[in-house]
Amino acid sequence: MNSVISPDFPFESKFLEVNGSRMHYVDVGEGDPILFLHGQPTSSYLWRNVIPHLQSMGRCIAPDLIGMGKSDKPDLSYSFHDHYDYLEKFIKKLNLKNITLVIHDWGSGLGFNYANNHRDNIKGIAFMEAMIQPLSWDDFHSDFKLAFKMMRTPFVGWLMLSVGNMFLNKVVPDLIVRKLSKEELANYKRPYPTVASRKPVRTWPTQIPIDGKPMGVFNLMTAYNKWLTETDIPKLCLYAQPGAILKKKEVEYIRNSFPNTKMVDIGKGLHFIQEDNPHFIGQEIAKWVDEI
Repeated sequence: MNSVISPDFPFESKFLEVNGSRMHYVDVGEGDPILFLHGQPTSSYLWRNVIPHLQSMGRCIAPDLIGMGKSDKPDLSYSFHDHYDYLEKFIKKLNLKNITLVIHDWGSGLGFNYANNHRDNIKGIAFMEAMIQPLSWDDFHSDFKLAFKMMRTPFVGWLMLSVGNMFLNKVVPDLIVRKLSKEELANYKRPYPTVASRKPVRTWPTQIPIDGKPMGVFNLMTAYNKWLTETDIPKLCLYAQPGAILKKKEVEYIRNSFPNTKMVDIGKGLHFIQEDNPHFIGQEIAKWVDEI
């Protein structure tokens, strides 16, 4: 097993115009599409060591969400609905059919919602550290609860995330077991050099549906959660020890509630598990893709 975690991003950059702005993506391999969706505050760079395990098995496509990575930063609110609109149109413009989703963090919220809305276009869903259902403040550890309440407070959140750049300076490094190299951290920070450029990173925490707010995201997440408990579409849940979003309670809920779901323990990890065990993740997804 390859144990080297490379900082390199050995893919050609491609761009697709959506709503008048360019979305950056990588596109390697041939066959049915395998669509990799990143979350907050990352980019397609997150998948650099996973994609090589799958590019012989399908057409691997990894976009940067609008306003993130190398994609343009149009003047948007960067709400969930903004991101979803761009992603849905991206998929349509590339004419992607029979999609296998590989999703993480907010990429999972967007991906699950797309799958629920386009059920006949989904071959399978591999997910990790994913947003499987709405939250309550009671679900948060006391330290995280205070931090997230502050992030969701207008001026305080702006100071923390736009001025202090807390997600890139602290949250990402703290939720990876190993220490990122300077080059790796620089790649994650590069899209957000200024206060104004961090608007997408600032907005995402306000979109988490907690105790029913915001209602729009709460409703769609409730809907896709119900569908996930009913659908026989093949699913792969990759979880870590101890995990950050998918901890023991959530893993057991998935195991007991999501039909046709293969469960794989990837070992030690927190939230950005692709940075701790990318080769095992890639190999396990490849095995699963071969089975479905």
